[in-house]
Amino acid sequence: MDNLYTDLRNKITEAESIIIFSHVNPDGDTLGSSLALSLMIEKYFGKKVDSVYVGQLPNSYSYLPDFNRFIDVQTIDSKKKYDLAIAVDVASKDRMVFGTTIFDNAVVKVNIDHHKTNIGYADINIVDGDAACVGIILYRIFNDWNLEISTDVARCIYTSLLTDTGGFKYENTTPETFMLAADLVRLGVSPTYEFRACYETKPQSMVQFQAYVVTNTVFYNSGKVAFSKITRSDMSKFNATDDYTEGIVEILRTSKNVEIAAILKETKEGYTKVSLRSKTIDLTPIVVDFGGGGHTFAAGCTIKKPIAIAFDKLLKRVQSEIE
Repeated sequence: MDNLYTDLRNKITEAESIIIFSHVNPDGDTLGSSLALSLMIEKYFGKKVDSVYVGQLPNSYSYLPDFNRFIDVQTIDSKKKYDLAIAVDVASKDRMVFGTTIFDNAVVKVNIDHHKTNIGYADINIVDGDAACVGIILYRIFNDWNLEISTDVARCIYTSLLTDTGGFKYENTTPETFMLAADLVRLGVSPTYEFRACYETKPQSMVQFQAYVVTNTVFYNSGKVAFSKITRSDMSKFNATDDYTEGIVEILRTSKNVEIAAILKETKEGYTKVSLRSKTIDLTPIVVDFGGGGHTFAAGCTIKKPIAIAFDKLLKRVQSEIE
């Protein structure tokens, strides 16, 4: 990896125009990591960075330092040619959606990720499927470059770590994650503030919406499978934005007998976005069948079918793993 870190540093040094991509429907890892990298590049390399989001920017992460710097990728000319494009926490190119063309047009393309399903689609691929989050990878890079990490950057990395470990409770929580958390706290991060800002500042409508979705969960296979669906009508009823669905599938997984939990959400295009969580069963073979990806116990996909059809297809596939 050290050679890749050096390659990345050299490309940043040479570039005059730089763009950093988060994935569609951005979460705490992709946003926190994008901000951390943007802030470090601007401080130590003196380069202006365009930090872009795809889809809808969740207000739930507005507590992050310099959050307002994010630009909607659809406002950028798709023909613009950047010297350097960096995808952060983007498991596959199609997760950049509208930004894929801009990424492909860049002179040099970089892929920094931690998904095991990432095939290495860039010129420089810094991918570690065993890392709990991209924030850990960036922390290694910054230390390799002997750069001092500010409190603001530490906070961004901490959000990456906090959210992708589920508050340090997922299987990807290792001694390294706690060591990193300790280092970030020493750099000025307040664990209490970050946790409350991230998880305990939901609007009332979001709490009511999530309760509604959980209440409508259907259990199968003696309670081993938990499925709940969200229609566009459900979203409208609660004035829900895409970030309102974040964390619901983890709630379903907490049921004692559940082995696989799924949330299926109807998209504006009439397709079905799926989030899957498991306790012990590898989800990657399931989502790969539907063109998706992710981690062993946390994965997702988009099924290009109406939600009722997608529900039945996914349920049969999940049940085949359970049985």
